[in-house]
Amino acid sequence: MDIKQLKFLVALDETRHFGHAAVRCHITQPTLSMRLRKLEDELGLELVLRGQRFEGFTEAGLRVLAWARSLLAAHDGLYAEAAACRGQLIGTLRLGVVPLAGFDPMHLVQLFASQHPGLRFQLFALSSEAILERLARNQLDLGLSYLERLNRDSFTCLELAPTRMGLLHDRRHFNFATPSLNWQALVTLPLGLLSSGMHFRQSIDHGFRSRGLVLQPLLETDAVHQLLQAVGVGLCCAVVPIDSGLDSLAAHLDLIPIDDAQTLAPLGLILRSHAPRSALADACFNEAKRLLAPPADG
Repeated sequence: MDIKQLKFLVALDETRHFGHAAVRCHITQPTLSMRLRKLEDELGLELVLRGQRFEGFTEAGLRVLAWARSLLAAHDGLYAEAAACRGQLIGTLRLGVVPLAGFDPMHLVQLFASQHPGLRFQLFALSSEAILERLARNQLDLGLSYLERLNRDSFTCLELAPTRMGLLHDRRHFNFATPSLNWQALVTLPLGLLSSGMHFRQSIDHGFRSRGLVLQPLLETDAVHQLLQAVGVGLCCAVVPIDSGLDSLAAHLDLIPIDDAQTLAPLGLILRSHAPRSALADACFNEAKRLLAPPADG
């Protein structure tokens, strides 16, 4: 058994496709299949359910997969730890971010990249539940998510400022004479929103419902880029976090605050509490704390 076989197994789990897993691992599909069968022979277990295509993992395969993830995390952590001992920070930082986060994750990425040129980054747009699950399984290093259901025994967090909401619009299609808008004014506008069930959308629904207002969005989507496209063509306006950075993506976009509008739960940067945890995750979390710390008085 070698570390590459474990990487192949994890890649198959993440892609759910033999061909895609092979491409990710920069090998041919027959080589991937051969190496996985060799792993099965060495362990004396059937790990993968095979038909004409990938059909999933056996019960034993799922148990082995969990160990494979832990071993790979320890392997990557060892190299990151060695680099940290040399005063370097290398590797890939995996950051999970909820859609329409009230903090621009590029602030963190820019900070880490400027301080550590050897770092690479993977960003994943995920639900709060998926972020916590992947952090627990060591599939993410850090998460930018809501803290409503956070288990403080399992995770360490840096709580950020409350997420305030505003109305994103294109000045070529919409103009507002007031410095802010109330919830009643939003009822008359064509609105584009994230799909129901997402935390940010739940906060919007609560804002309307608690004021006895009926929300009838023109457009609903689970993709932020589609929301921005709809705003850009003048189809609708969108309720988004004020500090998301979305209004800076184009000169004709503007963001006007909504009175008394913020998410139901605070946003935070989340780190897995227990080992195995990489030096990379620790270092970036600590740098984020310094970046986001309130200025000292005086």
